[in-house]
Amino acid sequence: MKAVLRRTAAITLPLMVTATMAQPATAEGPVARDGWRLVAAEGFNRPLDDRKAAWFRDDDGPGSPYDVDEYDNDGAFFDAVGGPAFREQLAKVRTYRKSFAFGTRGWLTAELAGRDDDGDGRPDGAPTLTARDGVAHMGEPNHKGGVVIRSSRALPAEYRVEMTLRGLDFGGQRGGSWDYPDGRINGYSPDGCKTNFPWASGGDFSRPECSWLDVRSDANGFYYLGIMDYDRPAPHNNIFIHVHRKVAMDSYNRYKYTGSGLRYCNPATGQYEPYPAGTGNGVNAIFMTDDRRYTNQPGTEYLMHSECGFAKGGAIVSQVDLRPELLPDESYRFAIERRDGAYTMEMSGVFARVGRATFRYTRAFVQDGEPIWHYNQRPEEYDGRFDGEWTWPGPGGTHVDRDTWPAGSAYPDHFIIGDPHMNFYEGSAQVDDVRLYVPR
Repeated sequence: MKAVLRRTAAITLPLMVTATMAQPATAEGPVARDGWRLVAAEGFNRPLDDRKAAWFRDDDGPGSPYDVDEYDNDGAFFDAVGGPAFREQLAKVRTYRKSFAFGTRGWLTAELAGRDDDGDGRPDGAPTLTARDGVAHMGEPNHKGGVVIRSSRALPAEYRVEMTLRGLDFGGQRGGSWDYPDGRINGYSPDGCKTNFPWASGGDFSRPECSWLDVRSDANGFYYLGIMDYDRPAPHNNIFIHVHRKVAMDSYNRYKYTGSGLRYCNPATGQYEPYPAGTGNGVNAIFMTDDRRYTNQPGTEYLMHSECGFAKGGAIVSQVDLRPELLPDESYRFAIERRDGAYTMEMSGVFARVGRATFRYTRAFVQDGEPIWHYNQRPEEYDGRFDGEWTWPGPGGTHVDRDTWPAGSAYPDHFIIGDPHMNFYEGSAQVDDVRLYVPR
């Protein structure tokens, strides 16, 4: 993971993990802001329209401002696992991007990406970002695009960032069904084929686009709030995103899933339940760690705290189940804090099974021997003890990702809201009240 993302002595703090259900509180109330000072806020009260920014072609090469490492859209990982067929398929992909700063002194940046399938120089089914009536509208009519709001500059050493969710339509059951009355499937349009082409962890890369994994029958989702480990976060392929998250609260809404890879925590009983027990609108609050989650593809392992206890790896845990039908009359607030050598994830609103509540989960940078992936913002915060090497063999040869977390490295914190995947997820969302605090 090279971008000299410069990647601490690892600090093991006595701080214990906390997972508490707070007293009832509205999503608009000043929950857990004691000790914080507001330094930036965006209420989307001024008009915002992405059409004022121009699309530009981006091929993710070494000269691109979006070039990061071997997991990029044109990364060496895909050359190894896809062989020569990967380059042949990638040549068919024409990526366009737009980027613009907004908010007071440009503290926020919008990053949009889409693909031009018909060769007319404009992305097809392009994502959008507009604001009116105090709410930002994020639209993504085609899963081949992506749209995120991010911090323009690296976040400070300690901070609290939060946002309010006013609307959500990125999959999950509606009215008890994964198949919607308007014909959409888990939030995806029924028109045409929709696959993860041309980025996969293996398999036959020479297949026609419509023979790749059907994302409609797999998953839809949205990032309520996540912290990334590199400068200029923007939409990339889904595998890239899975090696660059420090902590994240997202949805992963799997169509009619009955397997054992996901489960719900019922916060009312403190017991895990199978995925079908929920509505497919869960929030997954995950701390990433240095172990590999998968043997056959990149991705960091998950540390998951909930009212049901602690889990490392195994089935993904949804801590709560949202009720999208209550939006926008109700709202949800999501917040992430970095303070006193720990990260905290917080969610507030009206949840299934428990009603109005606030949940907070805190974990030290290094706790019980488990680090939070790339937690160090500065080289002096880390001594290299979790460095490693990832090897990826395939028909294109063997690619070795050396020094995944070396001494002397540093990783800035940047937050994202939206969909950072350019080959998964489709829908719309409404957000407002993005705020940044620092300790008083």
